[in-house]
Formats: sequence, C-alpha cells, structure tokens
Amino acid sequence: MDQQLLDRLAIRDLVENWAVWRDAGDWERFATVWHEEGWMSATWFQGPARDFMRVSQEGFAKGVRILHFLGGTSIDLAGERAIAQTKMTISQRAPVHDVLCDVVCTGRFYDFLEKRSGAWGIVRRQPIYEKDRIDPVDPAATLRLDQQALATLPEGYRHLAYMQELIGYKVKRDMPGLIGAEVEKLYSEGREWLAGKAK
Repeated sequence: MDQQLLDRLAIRDLVENWAVWRDAGDWERFATVWHEEGWMSATWFQGPARDFMRVSQEGFAKGVRILHFLGGTSIDLAGERAIAQTKMTISQRAPVHDVLCDVVCTGRFYDFLEKRSGAWGIVRRQPIYEKDRIDPVDPAATLRLDQQALATLPEGYRHLAYMQELIGYKVKRDMPGLIGAEVEKLYSEGREWLAGKAK
C-alpha cells in the first residue's frame, strides 16, 4: 500500500482514538496518542498534554463530562510532519443558573503531528471554535442568561465559555474562531510546521 495512504490512515486512527479514549476515561491508552512534549489548548486549559491528562482525569472522577464527536478529516503531509484538521463537536452538560443544560460547540481540531521511530503522535492540539449553542435538557425549562456577560465572550464559543465560567473554570478569551487574526496566526504556524520549522 502507498506510504502516504498508510500515514493518512495512521493519523486518522490517532485522531479518533484521542476522542474515544479521552471521553471513555481510558487514560493509559489516551497517553499513547501524544509525543512526550505534547501541548494541549482548550477553552479551560492550556499546557503540557501530561497535565491535561491529569486534570481531565480529576474532572472525570468528579463527574465533569466534556464529550467529543468527530466528522471528516483533512490531512496535509510533509514527510515526517503533518497538519490534520478534523471537524468536531464538543458537548458539555452542567447546571446554568439552576437549569441543567447542554452546550454544543462545533469547530475543528487543528493538530500538529510528527512521525518518530515509525509512529505518529500529536505534538500540539489547538481547537478552532466556530459556533455554539445552549439548550435546557428539559425543553419545558426556562433559561435566562446574563446577556451583558454573554456579549463579552468570543462568538465561536460564548455559550460554552459562559457555562464553564459558571462552574469555576478560567476560560481563555482569544482562542481561534472561524475567522480572525487568531485563526490566521494558527494557519501560519501550521505552514511553518510543515516547512520543517520549530513548533
């Protein structure tokens, strides 16, 4: 089989394993998708992948459920390096002003990957947040959001950020969205990565 196709299949497998193993709490296998210096960014966490695994595990044990559903993947290959963009949906359930709600945020995982000793791993994962919404789990419930607070949050993940801040997370306010300087900077860093420059 063509090596590029094998690499694409391996990368797609890695991306899918990330979502399944993290959401299932399969931490031992989840650790294998990262390279040693792997870096994770999310609305509520930015730091080494090993720390992300620890805080995810702690949250999971406390009942925090942030789940992921994946769509199509586009992969740019350059030898032993790759950028993978994967359509995804993040969903989280938590109380918002005493009303149990689901937030759904649609976007892309933007992954910096490298093949080392024959194995692909994630060096950096940066989500792109495109749009989101919030709904009461009980459709008959009435939910009133603080519109002033909501308006201060980034458009692509404002409902997700609103929920996460209510339950105690510190949310980063300048994550990449569908358009804007942040996502253009990310695309530029991706091109540099494929060209062989440092991450």
